[in-house]
Amino acid sequence: MKILAIETSCDETSAAVLNLERGQFNLLSNIVSSQVKIHAKFGGVVPEVAARMQMEMILPVIDESLIAANIKLKNIDYLAVTYGPGLITSLTVGVETAKSLAFALKKTLIPTNHLAGHLLANFLPNKKITDIKFPALGLIVSGGHTLLVLMKNESNYKIIGETLDDAVGEAFDKVAKILNLGYPGGPIISKLANNGNSVAFNFPRPMLNSGDLNFSFSGLKTAVFYTLKHKNIKTLKQKEINDVCASFQVACVDVLTIKTLRALQIHQPNSFLLGGGVAANPTLRQRLQEQINKNFPKIKIFIPELRFTGDNAGMIAAAGYFQVKKSKFANFKKLKANPNLSL
Repeated sequence: MKILAIETSCDETSAAVLNLERGQFNLLSNIVSSQVKIHAKFGGVVPEVAARMQMEMILPVIDESLIAANIKLKNIDYLAVTYGPGLITSLTVGVETAKSLAFALKKTLIPTNHLAGHLLANFLPNKKITDIKFPALGLIVSGGHTLLVLMKNESNYKIIGETLDDAVGEAFDKVAKILNLGYPGGPIISKLANNGNSVAFNFPRPMLNSGDLNFSFSGLKTAVFYTLKHKNIKTLKQKEINDVCASFQVACVDVLTIKTLRALQIHQPNSFLLGGGVAANPTLRQRLQEQINKNFPKIKIFIPELRFTGDNAGMIAAAGYFQVKKSKFANFKKLKANPNLSL
């Protein structure tokens, strides 16, 4: 089975080809065209600009993915496309492109959930279908979402914890903006935190003792703002900036780790899956691995390779396969982008 996947949920334009044979995943190509430099000057993603670039890049990216996979379009078995959640304008570019291809090639179209893709990226690049044992607990951490998800199997999800305000990735971006560090904030803060003192500032750990598995990062972001309110950011010494970054980062990681451990204790899954753009954060990856191994040594941990943490079509192809397995296809005439799609 060969699946061509398209991902255009935000500001990345991506296409991938995934081959499945005898239960083995084999990612043949995964092309990503990034717009980070374009949106950096605006301090965040501008939806209209993102969609215009998606329209410009979508066909060249698809062509490049086919060339890299050494396969012709006519030999693709299925088309998978992200239809939500995300920016409506960007999603529409991918969905309408996939619908056109499905019609022209007479191929089956698979509607795929972007959030499921982040978790199922853990099957890439070449794991077997049986490698991840279910039930599993998933933690999705990105610019738009912070979710704890109980996975009964590859296509059955239940959200057991979510953010009540800002997602953790959004909080990283906003703190970076307060410090005039640029966009995107996550990689910059992570880098500066390496040279900072993580106990220099005692930032709050919101909802740590809330009694549930939900998150909140707005108050943490606000605490950073008020800490620096009476300071001139332009005259801050580099050491103090590094300390703020380190202290903020460890507060986020503490909350994510403790809530995850609490969920593992309650639900006792066989596996833990991490996914999303913030999954690239080295401190979070290390802390989760250490604490889960220490407290739940029987739980198998899956953390995606760095190249599969951000938005990419490879993860959509993986998620698309399980939609095929479930026989969940789309009438391409009726399929529409759904920016508020949930798991």
